[in-house]
Amino acid sequence: MNKLAGMEMFVRVVDCGSFAAAAEASGVSATMVAKHVAAIEQRLGARLLHRTTRKQQLSDVGRLYYERCKQALAEVALAEASALELQAAPRGRLRLVAPVGFGSHMVPALAEYMACHPEVSVELTLDNRPPNLADGGFELGILVGDPTEPGVVARPLRPYRRILAASPDYLARRGHPVQPADLAHHECLGLSYWRRSDVWPLVGPDGVTCAVTVHGRFTANQGNALRIAALGGIGIALQPEPLLADDLASGRLQQVLPDWSLAPSPMHLIYAQDRHPTAKLRSAIDFLLARYGQHPAAGPANAGMTLAAAPPAGP
Repeated sequence: MNKLAGMEMFVRVVDCGSFAAAAEASGVSATMVAKHVAAIEQRLGARLLHRTTRKQQLSDVGRLYYERCKQALAEVALAEASALELQAAPRGRLRLVAPVGFGSHMVPALAEYMACHPEVSVELTLDNRPPNLADGGFELGILVGDPTEPGVVARPLRPYRRILAASPDYLARRGHPVQPADLAHHECLGLSYWRRSDVWPLVGPDGVTCAVTVHGRFTANQGNALRIAALGGIGIALQPEPLLADDLASGRLQQVLPDWSLAPSPMHLIYAQDRHPTAKLRSAIDFLLARYGQHPAAGPANAGMTLAAAPPAGP
């Protein structure tokens, strides 16, 4: 028999004063009540109750077991109440992982989310490696590319686009490139970890492609460093559009060859499949999809592409 159900029944027998009263309170037969108590006594190897025709009395073991059962059942009730409360309103810590460039751009939006949900705190991890939710303990991840981790829901976001930009000072000194081939005569700021950092495969109008061989005296392994270098007039950066958006809007940077960019990459919001997500997770998913999704309607938290667990490997 279920241990928890047996504990509940035993406590009810003691509180009600008899098997018959406990049966009536529980809506079951007195025989069923007796079976619950007998199962506990058999498991413990001790008598819990001394019964006569007139009354029942707890044994020493029964008295100790009764007190501990009440404590345990109170903890179970508290756990369930806490879980229900967590489902009712967004609260708790939200752990999110995102690429460095896009994640930095997300910070003002996350501040807005926290203002809307004052009982939620956000822990943002910036990492350019593909996110692994299970190993990292993350509830949400921003993935540039197509998802491969099994057991996750992948919701499409707007494509991740990298554009060209430089400072007005640099362009005043070196001139504005008119076509991609002109980049060969400019200082181009490259990511040092790109395997072919000297070749920029650009896509232009109508899907026309052009692989331009570039050079430059400054490289870095982090996009924001290249953004700062571009602001300083060192050269032309090829960086994610969200990372450069504020600088372009303010005029600190100007877009170069606006009809050309690196081929946009798919981007997804990913999270573990859960039939009963917390209110915190549901609210964060809805917010991020409304802000960065391909369509205004967010849809239910478990909508989207779900990756099944991979089949066992063959011999």
